[in-house]
Amino acid sequence: MQAALAAASNAPGYPTTAGSPEVRQAASGWINRRLGAEVAPTAVLPVIGSKEFVAWLPTLLGLGPTDRVVIPKIAYPTYAVGAALVGAEVIATDRPEDVEAPSLIWINSPSNPTGSVLPATRLAEIVAYGRSVSALVVSDECYLELGWTLDPVSILHPSVSGATHEGVLGLFSLSKRSNLAGYRFGFAAGDQGVVSSLLAVRKHLGMMVPAPVQAAAAAALADDSHVAEQRRRYARRREVMHGALIQAGFTIDHSEAGLYLWATRGEPCWQSVSWFADRGILVTPGDFYGVAGARHVRVALTACDEAVSQFAQRLNRA
Repeated sequence: MQAALAAASNAPGYPTTAGSPEVRQAASGWINRRLGAEVAPTAVLPVIGSKEFVAWLPTLLGLGPTDRVVIPKIAYPTYAVGAALVGAEVIATDRPEDVEAPSLIWINSPSNPTGSVLPATRLAEIVAYGRSVSALVVSDECYLELGWTLDPVSILHPSVSGATHEGVLGLFSLSKRSNLAGYRFGFAAGDQGVVSSLLAVRKHLGMMVPAPVQAAAAAALADDSHVAEQRRRYARRREVMHGALIQAGFTIDHSEAGLYLWATRGEPCWQSVSWFADRGILVTPGDFYGVAGARHVRVALTACDEAVSQFAQRLNRA
């Protein structure tokens, strides 16, 4: 990936908002190879990291105060922030079917922070409801290749969306699977009409991924070996941290996939945060992701092996 970035560094011209043919083809090939779905390269839209897309999608869709945006009950805050930017009503629920006339439905499976995975049958139900009310259903799937006790299914898979991707988008990132958070590359894929409409707007907003980053992304998407190696590293770290938390009296809920352990011992999350801080460990309070997370903390697997070993030792302190 670094070699591809360097080789493409002589890039004095503007990159295309649509992305190079190489990166779109690489994304399309990855979707086919890894997700079991068929998406044309023209239905792929490069973005400047998936967070950018999450934050700006309501704006790019032209939503406003009369629109309703559905987000998961426990969710990464940027879904709500993007809706707030346009003044839309935000409804946090895991049952979008209970919301009347939504314009946009966000799914996050595997979830940040809980690591929960929605089965294909449940995803299909949400897609069917979205189509019945003409709502766009977008699934943030940046942790999709990091399943542990369950294998996540993409919204683009035929078992979920059927023979067409009408009304659905999948959102993907290289930050987690390829450790490329600093390169800022993600992409959306799915409904050809929606992708084309978003592309038309993004061209006027200067939302272009730099050409060398596109070259690195194409190299990353074409290679699965580095993902497998990183999965093995995270699996080892997860085993150590999971066991240490259980031994320290915590319960791990969900956490079937992703880079986090959703931990609780039945106390207010800030009390747990203080307990960890006393041992030199930083965790995220669950209420950062909504009131439903107020008795959990999010513990990340992203530290190096040495720090993970120290984590286990420090939890044993009185």
